[in-house]
Parts: sequence; C-alpha cells; structure tokens
Amino acid sequence: MAEQQPLISHLLELRNKVLKAVGSILFVFMCLVYWARDIYHFVSVPLMSTLPAGGSMIATEVAAPFFAPFKLTLILSFFIAIPYVLYQIWSFVAPGLYKHEKRLIAPLLFSSTLLFYLGIAFAYFVVFPVVFGFFTSVAPEGVQIATDINSYLTFVLKLFFAFGLAFEIPIAVVLLCWAGVTSVEDLSAKRPYIVVAAFVIGMLLTPPDIISQTMLAVPMLLLFEGGLIAARFYRPKSTGDKAEAKDDSENSIIPKD
Repeated sequence: MAEQQPLISHLLELRNKVLKAVGSILFVFMCLVYWARDIYHFVSVPLMSTLPAGGSMIATEVAAPFFAPFKLTLILSFFIAIPYVLYQIWSFVAPGLYKHEKRLIAPLLFSSTLLFYLGIAFAYFVVFPVVFGFFTSVAPEGVQIATDINSYLTFVLKLFFAFGLAFEIPIAVVLLCWAGVTSVEDLSAKRPYIVVAAFVIGMLLTPPDIISQTMLAVPMLLLFEGGLIAARFYRPKSTGDKAEAKDDSENSIIPKD
C-alpha cells in the first residue's frame, strides 16, 4: 500500500500539470477567438497577394467559413501557449533530474521554443511568398486559381509544422550527443548522408517543387551545423552522471566522532 501512494501522488500531479497546460491553451483561445477571421486573413495574405486581379479564395463546404478560422485560432493558441506547456512538463520531470541535467534541459526548453517560432516565421515570411508566387505563375492559361479555405489551411499548417520541427534540429543533435547515442565526430563523418537526407525530407514535407524543397533543406543543413557547434559545449551524460554521483557521495559522508 505504501508503494502505491507515491504512484498515485505522481499520477495526480501529472493530471494537474495536464489540466493546467490544456487550460492555458483554452485561455489563449478564448482571448483570440473574437479575432478568428482577422487571424485567418493574416495567414492567407501570402496567397492572396500572389493571386491575379479579381482572384479570391472559396469555400466548398457550408460550414467552412465558420470552422476554418476557429480551427486556425485553436492551433495558434497552442503555439502561443507552448512556453507554458513546456514549463509544466519541466516542473513535472525536474525533481527526478540531476543538477547538471537541470542546467542542460532548462536552456534547451527555451531555445527549442524560440527555434520553433523562428521556423514558423521563416515559413510565413520567406517560404510562402516564394512558393505561392511560383504556383500561381505556372498555372495554365485560362485556368482560374480559386483555393478552398480548408485546403489552404491544411497546406499552411503542414508547412508550419514542417519548418517548426525542422528548426529543432540543433536541439536533437545536442540531446543525441549528450545522451551518448552518437558523437560530434560521428555526425561530422556522416555529413554527406545527412545532406542527402535533408533534401529527401524536404521533398517529402514540402510541395513537389525544387524551390520549397531547397528552402527547407538548406536551413536544415545550417541548423545541423549549428547543432554540432553547440554539442561541443555539453559533456556526455555518462560523464555528468559520474560527476554528480561523486558529488552526492561526498556530501553524504558522515564525519567521524
């Protein structure tokens, strides 16, 4: 019975953290829902600015004009609440970490959030104008471009997630090297394979054109190199654990009378 108490208390704490994280998302959503249509218009600007004169978006479903902006606002609320959600995760796992692990994970949580936001901003301000300009310019003569609002939302969210996750590559490199799964030297030696993998991932995650594929693959390679540089400043986990265990054992020595 005594063994079940810690498990129950951990589950209750986990439930509270999850409720706080979900509550933060809903709170942001309630604050933004009034401007749902304006938010959708802002996201649609990269496409609308490239359409020919008189071009517009369409809604092929009856409820699409209502649900598409709400769906986008809910996902935006999650993006905005990510720092608080990550803080709840951090506060749950932090008590079970060594001191050097806390010093590692805290800055990684901050940098991963920042990089995710940078990936979304890069997609919106750099990639979208180029990709949509390319698509509208290659349309056959006589074809009127009229994109469905649900299809457009699915497309841009896919790219948002693709670039947001791609910008997390430095964090992944640092964690892999720190955990001892690989090393900076091994990753550096496999650089030619990583270049090929970056373009394959770019091909799979972006529309079927060389422009958007390259615009995802090149940042991924640059971020990979940045991850290699950052990983050199973190010692492997095994080394840190030994040092931490040594410190704990020294602090637990009882002085003789």
